[in-house]
Amino acid sequence: MCGIIGISAENNVAEEIYESLLMLQHRGQDAAGMVVCEPSGKLNSRKSKGYVRDVFQQNHMSNLQGNFGIGHVRYPTAGGIGKEFAQPMYVNTPYGISLAHNGNLTNSKKLAAELFHAERRHINTDSDSEVLLNIFALELSKQEAVFPKPKDFFAAVEKTHLRINGAYAVVALITGYGIVAFRDPLGIRPLTIGVRKGKNRNEYVVSSETALFSATGFKVLRDVEPGEAVFIDNSGKIFTQQCFQGSEKKPCIFEYVYLARPDSTIDEISVYRSRMRMGLKLANRIRELNLVDEIDVVIPIPDSSTTAALQLAADLKKPYRQGFVKNRYIGRTFIMPLQEERKKSVRRKLNILDLEFKDKNVLLVDDSIVRGTTSRQIIEMVREAGAKKVLFASASPPVKYQNLYGIDMAATKELVAHDKTENEIADAIGADELIYQTLEDLISSVQEGNPEIKDFETSIFTGKYPTDIDDGYLQDLEETRSDIVKMSEQKEAT
Repeated sequence: MCGIIGISAENNVAEEIYESLLMLQHRGQDAAGMVVCEPSGKLNSRKSKGYVRDVFQQNHMSNLQGNFGIGHVRYPTAGGIGKEFAQPMYVNTPYGISLAHNGNLTNSKKLAAELFHAERRHINTDSDSEVLLNIFALELSKQEAVFPKPKDFFAAVEKTHLRINGAYAVVALITGYGIVAFRDPLGIRPLTIGVRKGKNRNEYVVSSETALFSATGFKVLRDVEPGEAVFIDNSGKIFTQQCFQGSEKKPCIFEYVYLARPDSTIDEISVYRSRMRMGLKLANRIRELNLVDEIDVVIPIPDSSTTAALQLAADLKKPYRQGFVKNRYIGRTFIMPLQEERKKSVRRKLNILDLEFKDKNVLLVDDSIVRGTTSRQIIEMVREAGAKKVLFASASPPVKYQNLYGIDMAATKELVAHDKTENEIADAIGADELIYQTLEDLISSVQEGNPEIKDFETSIFTGKYPTDIDDGYLQDLEETRSDIVKMSEQKEAT
């Protein structure tokens, strides 16, 4: 669930990339980086572990000169947690390529072995982004163009699509030439193009989310289609080409539930309106379960659930209250790599307003329940505040399976819903009643925004993965995502 950004403009783009990365910070808290290219072809870069505001200081920004560039905020899904995994990553040949990636490749180990033994290219980390970079660089070098043209970049993307499996949205800076962006053949991970008028040319942005467009003066042009590639040259001309036959749009539905900002639009679907509809569907579900009269007040667990909770309360004609004060300086607990960090952060992140809970039957609304750790701690806090009864509603169905496509959700065995009934989950988190959104209602909530999209990537709920998966990949991922392994990696990194 990393965030990526590429900007091509008439003047220096570093400040706008920095501002854009701040607006994409919710997509990754582990590391941040930027590469910009001067008209002369000189590259200037900065990347490190940490938040955007910490990675880029004033002295760094003054050295980042260039009229086109790319940026990245990292959320570790594949690879370790050391500073060497920060992106964009770089290879010298051909031309000098910097690449930033959001997603996961499911055949990266096989590709890394092929690159080493057959192509004599060394992969320095276990990052699938480095593998993707080298595959793209290799295929571009095979075009044997002294001065590459758009067709050469598109041919390289086409060959890259044929070799890699999984989900990916990519921005790549070709030194001295421009920016290449492309999206996986199912469009699982989001990628959108924006445009604005410069003094002498159009200026373009390619990004994971549209929320940052208005802040930087861009207007949405369109989404990058599944399997499509975009090339923006250093003079501001844009070229596009479909580079995969048989592509179909199947975006990740969890983007709309949790990952994306509410002010973003993905594949022409408003995230905000999708969450409103999720609230309406949940309200109907509560009616079906005859629980309306048991609710005195509706309170969201901030922030992703607030829109759904507000709509739910309005539809049920129940009071809506803000029962938690959020510490904005603590990141999203969902994407913290270790269980101990998540446990400590919940109470630090959320302070409770006792008066909204005392002697009331409370309906808590959250976007999802993953490990159940956060939910259980919040319910304990609510009971300590004097709630008589605690009902808990999830805007998404039970999360039962690990994600393979760019969300480091948890090992399957660590998911609270994997091997439990809904009653058992309610007991595990301490809720008196538990209400889940149905998968059909979730899909309907999102699909209503763009009926042309017939299907979504929903594997965390169904266990049905829409791409080819190498033998042993699921088991390897299960092992690497366990908190025990992550704790060991963190100790080694420090």
